[in-house]
Amino acid sequence: MRVTLAAYKVLMSLARVVSPLVSHGSSKLARGVAGRRSAHEKLARWGKEQRDAGRPTVWFHAPSVGEGLQALAVIDALRERDPSVQIAFTRFSPSADRFASRMSVDVTAYLPWDLPGPIGHVLDTMSPDLIVFTKTEVWPVVVDESLRRGMEVALVAGTVVEGSSRLRPLARVLLAPSWRALSRVCAVADEDATRLRSLGVQGDALSVTGDPGIDSAAERAQAADPGAPLLAPFNAEARPTVVAGSTWSSDEDVLIPALAIARQRVPDIRLILAPHEPDPDHVAVLSRRLAADGWSAATLSSVEESGSVHGVDAVVVDRVGALADLYTIGQIAYVGGGFHAAGLHSVLEPAAARLPILFGPRHHSSRAAADLIAVDAARSVVGRDALAEALVAWLTDDDARRQAAESAFGYIHKHLGAARRTAAVLFELLRSPNA
Repeated sequence: MRVTLAAYKVLMSLARVVSPLVSHGSSKLARGVAGRRSAHEKLARWGKEQRDAGRPTVWFHAPSVGEGLQALAVIDALRERDPSVQIAFTRFSPSADRFASRMSVDVTAYLPWDLPGPIGHVLDTMSPDLIVFTKTEVWPVVVDESLRRGMEVALVAGTVVEGSSRLRPLARVLLAPSWRALSRVCAVADEDATRLRSLGVQGDALSVTGDPGIDSAAERAQAADPGAPLLAPFNAEARPTVVAGSTWSSDEDVLIPALAIARQRVPDIRLILAPHEPDPDHVAVLSRRLAADGWSAATLSSVEESGSVHGVDAVVVDRVGALADLYTIGQIAYVGGGFHAAGLHSVLEPAAARLPILFGPRHHSSRAAADLIAVDAARSVVGRDALAEALVAWLTDDDARRQAAESAFGYIHKHLGAARRTAAVLFELLRSPNA
């Protein structure tokens, strides 16, 4: 196993050496590489200059926004138990840049290169009492260097779905020592606990605490203000509204033609379309495409600036951070990713907003999607015609739509409390003699 780790370090070192070649520009790859270059210095500087040695420090890591929301719910619950806890938060994906910048934590940065030099420097200067990974994002050198220093390492929101890359032979070999070394693992469900045990997690380290992302989604839906500038224009001119969130081009190629069919039956449909990556070029392409299909299209920024959606029946969301609130003014949600190789995005936010949910066929990595289908709160569609039919069915049958919406919210309500249960496990770990 040490041979595998050594080979991993060699490959990671080579990647670090050539990384400057791809660190220029505004692409996600370039931004991620550029951010990783100085991440260890930023974290170490905080550790040297600002960390209070008399207070506990917990380093949370989440790869992107979805996992970051899970981590944030646990962070908030942990701070309820111990307000003195200092939090360092790292991310992997540039998609989480804006999210991380808004977090109320002590320091945030990209995850440094997973190599002994930068990771050891961060651990020595920050001296975290606990390192917490999210979902399945376990980095071998972080774990190995933490163990060398006698530091506790945990995993929260542990999820290993059937067919996960973590179950493949190479990943099993590389990560087996890391799984075995985890002090505590909080799994989302029994099935996850079973698969995590098969990967090497010790049985006495495992507990099933649920999905803290559900708590996060519920809190954000509840906090949405109908009178806020973002939502007030839509509430002032209520119409049957479809909120399509986190869409890729492959989703839009199905959704927009399906809506054209649905409009023949429900002509006053309003569309709010939030692409997964709302860069200006893609927003412009979507706006032109909708206009060519007969929609009166505007960007969300222009709606917020004017304070009105009068005469507008399609709004393209041109910034991140608004989707969870926008779901609260819809009647139906379409969640993107189900027609994309990346797979389905989160269905928790629309469920928390009491919306019935539609998505494409690639949803098997989302347990929540399967659960919502099982309670008739969501439907998976395979193409344009099936999507149009589902839209019309829910938009023209108020009773069926309300029943699906209540089932969606009921699922959320039933599974609340995971963040506090997870925080309780971490709190006990912080109080242990080794922490």
